[in-house]
Amino acid sequence: MTFFMGVLEQGLIFAIGALGVYITYSILDFPDLSVDGTFSLGAAITVSLILKDVNPALSLVIAFIGGALGGLVTGILHVKFKITNLLSGILVMIGLYSVNLRVMGKANLPIFNKKNIFSINIEMVVILALIILALKIFMDILFKTKFGFILKATGDNDTLVTSLGVNKGTIKIFGLMISNGLVALSGAVMAQYQRFSDISMGNGFIVIALASIILGQSIFKREKLLKSTTVVIIGAILYKLSVGIALSLGFPPTDLKLITSLIVVIAIVMNNNSLLNKVKVSLRKRGSLNA
Repeated sequence: MTFFMGVLEQGLIFAIGALGVYITYSILDFPDLSVDGTFSLGAAITVSLILKDVNPALSLVIAFIGGALGGLVTGILHVKFKITNLLSGILVMIGLYSVNLRVMGKANLPIFNKKNIFSINIEMVVILALIILALKIFMDILFKTKFGFILKATGDNDTLVTSLGVNKGTIKIFGLMISNGLVALSGAVMAQYQRFSDISMGNGFIVIALASIILGQSIFKREKLLKSTTVVIIGAILYKLSVGIALSLGFPPTDLKLITSLIVVIAIVMNNNSLLNKVKVSLRKRGSLNA
């Protein structure tokens, strides 16, 4: 039971950031690598503020704003300075490494003796479920607004958005700000969950988020009743469950990144109908030849 509770708790935390990456990856078609830096930034901000006796809940809001500013920089580099989307994210990710060190003052910062959002007499999983539910409702409402429709249109057909008299660059910047804000919030919640922040805790987060998104979309691609946000949340939980099962089978923690890569590959193959169809055709041909 403890195993599944840990999987659920960590899955919900990563789902917060996965919802942010969903905006850039699935909607804007923007490979934003800056999220590796903003995840750590959110953790650094919330831990530094808690050590200064700032309210833990307020520190989450400030962490979201900090992450949004990181997304703003990425957007400006891409939109205003015409740097490619991939390189813009990489530049911000590298720059945030130094920023995070300055925020924390050192590479690792514990808050074991400080109160956090989980210090109240409510189960961790309940608090996390309420946070993710609030974010899911917010995003579902956002996608139904005029801005949400334009955000989707920007990723699908930016020429159409321009013809409507809307600045597609501004929309991209706002999308990146929301995305990185959610990723930073995820990092902040994770830091309060594990009671410390580390300069390298965001390394590889983009792969974890993509694994969650692709895994959820691969399994529930035919389910029309589930909203996209729900699919991402379930995907994050399934990702953590997959990793947890792999580790429980005896794989060492040092193989975690390898396991993550394999999960991503399997999810992509599951989602690639053309590849699966080729395999099925090949198997049928072999069956016919054997017959």
